[in-house]
Amino acid sequence: MNGNLFATLSSRIPEFSKGHRRIADYILSHYDKAAFMTASKLGESVGVSESTVVRFASELGYEGYPELQKALQEEMRTRLTAVQRIEVSFDRFGRDEVFKSVLLHDIDRIRRTLEETNTSEFSAAVEDIVNAERIYIMGIRSSAALATFMGYYFKLMLPNVTVIETGSRSELYEQLMHMTEKDVLIGISFPRYSRQTVYAINYARDIGAKTIAITDRTDSPIAAKADKYLLAKSDMVSFVDSLVAPLSLINALIVAVSIQNRELVSQNFERLDRIWEEYEVYEKNGGEQ
Repeated sequence: MNGNLFATLSSRIPEFSKGHRRIADYILSHYDKAAFMTASKLGESVGVSESTVVRFASELGYEGYPELQKALQEEMRTRLTAVQRIEVSFDRFGRDEVFKSVLLHDIDRIRRTLEETNTSEFSAAVEDIVNAERIYIMGIRSSAALATFMGYYFKLMLPNVTVIETGSRSELYEQLMHMTEKDVLIGISFPRYSRQTVYAINYARDIGAKTIAITDRTDSPIAAKADKYLLAKSDMVSFVDSLVAPLSLINALIVAVSIQNRELVSQNFERLDRIWEEYEVYEKNGGEQ
């Protein structure tokens, strides 16, 4: 099933049976809780049987309740406030086993990212980056850390790399004003999605530049606008966004670009090694001064 789940539920409530209407009303009113309930628990909460919940999922076009639950979890992430996120994380993890639970969830995000990554799209994105005259990287709020990390390594490897840092729309366009159709913009955004990053993708497309989105789903605001998109799972842990899988994807991009530009990258790092040594940038092994 495609489209906005909440809009679908709202529009179809009049045609639902009494039991299905109860389920839809509960999901719309308590989506932060419903998203993590089993079919049995959801049925118990609204006063219907587990089988009624399963039939409800089928009526909406899902293969089963787990698929509906997954869609609900993805949809609700764009709606939750920070306070709601904290409440959800407490319900999921409680006070015990937080360390183990969070790390296991991150492992699962990397696994799902690996399974769902389109390798041909990944390779095409690498080609766009390698062949670009200038590379622009943009990530706002929590995604800024990812943009900074990518920018740091790309600047060591390649010339003409710019990490967009902006707090207003006017500043955004000032930093993009020299962009041409020979350039590439990499936009990074995860729920809650940044409107500024959407503006940047739209601007880049309007002038004919290549655009690459790094996001979490095919219908995210930047994936829908970009020429290419790379998906990484970032399911909510708490008010903190999990950036483990996105960072792993970016690591893979950095390595792939370095392999494609092996000669230039080698020359750059040979030069850097000499500079680092001459100006004592790093501590020597053994703690020598």
